[in-house]
Amino acid sequence: MAKRGGFPGMGMPGNMNNLMKQAQKMQKQMEETTKELESKEYSATVGGGVVTVTVSGKKEVTAVSLKEEVVDPDDIEMLEDLIISAVNEAFRKMEEDQASSMSKITGGLGMGGGFPF
Repeated sequence: MAKRGGFPGMGMPGNMNNLMKQAQKMQKQMEETTKELESKEYSATVGGGVVTVTVSGKKEVTAVSLKEEVVDPDDIEMLEDLIISAVNEAFRKMEEDQASSMSKITGGLGMGGGFPF
């Protein structure tokens, strides 16, 4: 009966150890990068500079700045729309930066926010 398997001396245990070391290294890098990203802030300005919103890497709004000329009691809806637009843009910048940073670690494997399995 023929032997199954690959090459003698090239068994799986050595490869598994290397794979585990690489996974641990990647996990440590991801944890460090996550901490770094959570400490960052991202700002977006809309409406020609009348509304600025800043968010943290922890997905929290940390500041809202309004120029006096945008505050019109007769047009609250426009101000609300500008704030929403600025918040969404700031979060988009944050998410783009986080995805880019994690992609550098994972080599584009799509494992940024957690493993897909």
